[in-house]
Parts: sequence; C-alpha cells; structure tokens
Amino acid sequence: MAVEQDSGGRIAMERRTIEVIPDAERHGTPRSQFTLWFGANMQITAIVDGALAVVFGADALWAIPALLIGNILGGIVMALHSAQGPRLGVPQMISSRAQFGVYGAVLPLLLVILMYLGFAATGSVLAGQAVAEMLHIDNTNVGILIFGALTAIVAVTGYRLIHIAGRIATVVGILGLGYLFIRLFTQYDVGAHVGNKGFEAATFLLAVGLGAGWQLTFGPYVADYSRYLPRETSDRATFWSTFGGSVIGSQIAMTLGALTAAVAGKAFLPDQVGFLGDLAGPAFLAFLIYLVIVVGKLTVNCLNAYGGFMSVLTIVTAFDGRSRISSAARAAYIVGFTAVSVVIAMAASDDFLNNFKNFVLMLLMVFTPWSAINLVDYYLISRERVDIPALYDPRGRYGRWNVTALTCYVVGVAVQIPFLATKMYTGALTKKLDGADISWLVGLAVTAVIYYAWARRTANPPAETIRPTDPTTPAPAPPPSPADGRPPITRQAPQHGPRPAPTAGRGPRHTPTADPGTAPYPHGWPGRRHTPTPPPHPTPHPTA
Repeated sequence: MAVEQDSGGRIAMERRTIEVIPDAERHGTPRSQFTLWFGANMQITAIVDGALAVVFGADALWAIPALLIGNILGGIVMALHSAQGPRLGVPQMISSRAQFGVYGAVLPLLLVILMYLGFAATGSVLAGQAVAEMLHIDNTNVGILIFGALTAIVAVTGYRLIHIAGRIATVVGILGLGYLFIRLFTQYDVGAHVGNKGFEAATFLLAVGLGAGWQLTFGPYVADYSRYLPRETSDRATFWSTFGGSVIGSQIAMTLGALTAAVAGKAFLPDQVGFLGDLAGPAFLAFLIYLVIVVGKLTVNCLNAYGGFMSVLTIVTAFDGRSRISSAARAAYIVGFTAVSVVIAMAASDDFLNNFKNFVLMLLMVFTPWSAINLVDYYLISRERVDIPALYDPRGRYGRWNVTALTCYVVGVAVQIPFLATKMYTGALTKKLDGADISWLVGLAVTAVIYYAWARRTANPPAETIRPTDPTTPAPAPPPSPADGRPPITRQAPQHGPRPAPTAGRGPRHTPTADPGTAPYPHGWPGRRHTPTPPPHPTPHPTA
C-alpha cells in the first residue's frame, strides 16, 4: 500500500498491494533506504534494546562492542533481503513462496504477524508514555490510544508518506539523540560507571544476540520498502544503503541506551521515557525529547502496521487467488491490526523490560532459520532466478507446499532449544556454557547447511527470471509431484539463444479466470516471458 503524486502534485492512494510492481511505476534511489532505516532505528525502542545489555549484567564497556558485532552480523542478513526488492518487485514474504510453496509460506507468515504485533505493542507502550508526558496525563493507556490513532492514520495513507516520516525521523533523531548524548556526559561522570566489570562471555553474547535480533527481525519486511526502486538499481547500492542506515542508526541509539543504563542504574528501570525527559532538562526541552520519541516510534510503528497488513493479505490470497482488495478493506485491515496491538500494549506495559528481552530472543529463534532458507535459496540455489508469476499460483513451479524448506525450518527451530537462555526456559547446553545464549548462531548455521545440501537435489529454479507480461496470455501449469507439491525437476536446455517455449511435458495450461475480482491479476493469469537474449550476465553479489 503506497501513495503517489497525482497530476496536481497531491498525495494520492496507490493501487498496488502485494502484486508485482510494474517497471513504469518504479521510482526512487537507494538513498531512500538509508534515510528510512536510519530514522526507523534512531528511536526509543533501540535505546531500550541497548540498555537491556547493561540491565541484565554486562558492563557498558563490553556491551557496546558486543551490540555493534550483533548489529553488523544481523545487518548483513537484513540488507541481503533488501537487495531482493528491486530485482523482483514483490513483497518479501511473497518471495518466500519460492522456498516454502504458496501455502507453505503461511507458517512463517503467521509468526511474522505475531512479530509485527509484538513490536507494535512494545513501541506503543514507550510512545504512549511519551504522549502522556507531553499532555500531562497520568494514565499511560490514554497516551497509547492516541499514539495508536496516529499510527493508523499514517499507515493507511501509505508507503510514500512512511518514507517522508523516515526522513523527518532521521533529522529529528540526530538532533534529539545528539542532545541527549551531550546532556548525559555533562550531567554524569560516565567514565566512572564504565569499565568496572571484567569480560563475561554470557553477558557479552547476550548483547550480541540483542543487536543481531534487532536487525534480523527486519528481514521479513525490509524488501517491502525497496521493491519500488527501479529494477536496474544496483544490488550493491541497495545493500549498502540499507545496511548503513540500519546499523548506524541502531548502534547510535543502543550506545546511548547502554551508557544511560550504566549511569542511571535502577532509576532507569521503572520509567525509561520519564528518565530521558528528566535528562533533557527544562520542561520545554523535555517536551521536545518526548516529541522526538513519538516521531521515531511513529515511523517504525507504521512499518509494523503496513507490514502486518501485507502479511495478512499474503495469507488470505494464498487460498483465494486475489492480489488486490478495495481501499476500504485495506484501511479496515490496518485499523484492526493497530487496535489489536494497542490492546496488547495496555496489557503488557507493567513488566516492559523483561517482556521485551524475552520477546526479542524468541524472535531470534523463529526467524534465523527463515532467513537462512530464504538467502541460501535466492543467492546460492536459484542464483537470483525466480519464476515470479508462479509465486501467486499454487499449481505453478513452486507448488502448494515445499517439504524441503518446511522440514529444514522446523529442524532449524528445534536445534536451538538446547542452547536457549530465556526466563521461560534455559537449555541444558546453555548451562554448560555458563548461561551464554548462542541459539541463533546454531539455528542459522545448521539450517543453512541442511537446506543447501537438500535443496540442491530438489529445487527447480528457472534458467532465467520469468516475469509477468501480457495478462491475456495463459501460463503453463506444471503438475505437482507427490513428494512435496513441487513440479518434477526438468532439465533446462543450454541457453545459446532464445529459450524454447514450454512443452507439453510441463503439464496442462491454465484457463484464465473470467472474474477480475478473484484472479491474481485483473484480467486473468498473466503470461510469462523470458528475459531477452543474450542471457544477462550474472548479477553481482551485493557484498562483492
């Protein structure tokens, strides 16, 4: 859901939702990714994430580099997802159907929706506290309601307005957090509170996990905001713009959080927002800091509401074949999602810090296997070649369910359990590691290795990326195999000229539906065309 400029220069609601973005509607430069993700990370929840490392035992001297390591490692994974956006022009979780199958992708999608709700709720708690302070309201729930209404308004308006909010949050965040850094060093003897503890592996790895988890949770929706970039946009430019904005922004905020927790001690725990307001000094400056908090949280909460809507729609359309809905239905989805997150925020605000830590670590467990599968398949198995129309067709190349990906995903989650270190459960192997949580590293590595070895034998990527073209041309439908719902592997002819047309061996052709309201495309299923010859040179890896 995006917005565009009409002929009169006014912002108008865009028609696109989860379908492929046509080349004629692509716009922008990679710089937009830097400002969006920098602004989305220069905010109060990232400050709290950094503070958690100190609150739960690490010295700030060790917590800050550990957070940096985590941000870099997680940022690499997150930015590799972002680089898929311009190339494919589809939302991130739609592209994951290439690995999991059209129906199979619903499993990680359900977890993604829970993630959106969780981050929207935790963000609403902090922003609600800031709104209550600005308006001198004793009841934080009133502030949460007001902030929820603001989130729904901006998210319903759409994509481009969210990018505008990101640019504003970038400027506001630099000024606000820069001022708080100055106040912190002028009001406290920071040096006296840093370096008082020695190195501890358990708390160091906890801080690495907090930084990595923060970045990895952007993976399921980061490409939603790069898919509008022109298709010829450099992978490297998209990668580095996203990586730089997200890692730099989050590390600045987390460093402030770690130092604040170090000097504040227990004073920071009961009221994180109030402490930052007091740190700002006079009432007027405190008001501005509360405004900085609200603007920063508004940007990232709109990402959550927008992404939550896209994920719900992706699940629904997997079964009913639609890719578009009415503007009223779209607004209802977003308002409903925001309302649920507000209810959760009101219920979970009492023990915020502990709940947030467990929430982030839980997300690490369920999303590292998903990232491993998506990236290994896209860059190493399919080598960036995707049958885009088949992403919307349960009878197409990717089938309904992909047993390979789903099995690897379950194994990737299960293998982390002995290494977990959370309030609810501590794994047996974690105790032998003195409480150090390395579960996400184990999950990432094991899932990547197993999936690569298995998918090399079962995957059926196209010889070249197939894109939708003339919507009046029917597309062939390969029959699914009994094993996992994917069509049987076929040998591709050497690409020394134009690619041969599909043969009868690929299976019966589709009959385009006559109902524009239920078809994936308004005039029936799109035809497929192959990239014109000569074959394109391999796309350089974003990090090359």
